[in-house]
Amino acid sequence: MNHLRQVTLIGAVGATGLLAVYLKLVRPWTMRWGAIDEEVARPLPGDQLVGRPGFKATRAITIEARPEHIWPWLVQLGSGRAGWYAIDRIDNAGVPSAQRILPDFQQLQVGDRIPMVVGEEVGPVVKELEPGRRMLWWDGKGEFSWEWLLEPFDDRTTRLLSRVQESYPPLVSRRMLYAIVASSGDIVMVRRQLRGIKARAERLAAASPGFSAATPVPAEVPS
Repeated sequence: MNHLRQVTLIGAVGATGLLAVYLKLVRPWTMRWGAIDEEVARPLPGDQLVGRPGFKATRAITIEARPEHIWPWLVQLGSGRAGWYAIDRIDNAGVPSAQRILPDFQQLQVGDRIPMVVGEEVGPVVKELEPGRRMLWWDGKGEFSWEWLLEPFDDRTTRLLSRVQESYPPLVSRRMLYAIVASSGDIVMVRRQLRGIKARAERLAAASPGFSAATPVPAEVPS
């Protein structure tokens, strides 16, 4: 019995240590992947939509392309649309995310829904839209928002910023279970997504007349 207690105690201490390392080192990194301090602290117009977010993540990536090479990939995001450029077997019902611009999904408007589930009217709606620069989605309740921002550095490089906010529901609720799963998956999904957007936009830029990238453009989208 004493041996069992010792094993249990060691296991509990080990689990507590791993949790502490995750909360102290790993989670902060995942919540701000690619973003510099100024971008994390920077207020965005969509911040006011969620009063007290329990989850707030700012991620960013530098793309060797102009906003016009990136924007078309952003406006066609969504399940049953172009996909999410992330983990298709999980977030797009196994349908590969688009590798080309889809004309049918380029006319995004304020009020349009961004479907999160293929074939279902589930997902945020577009609240604000500045073509070629900024896009803001929200749930209509003030519990969730997702903002996208394009800021050019020069005539061939652009910074893409993504900020996701969500208020946590009551601890004992079905929505809390969903929030835990979604926020955990978000860590992996958005990082892959930004890389997928970067690769697609850089290929589009490289094929555009008169554009010269500063670095070699990858031939394939990273998996």
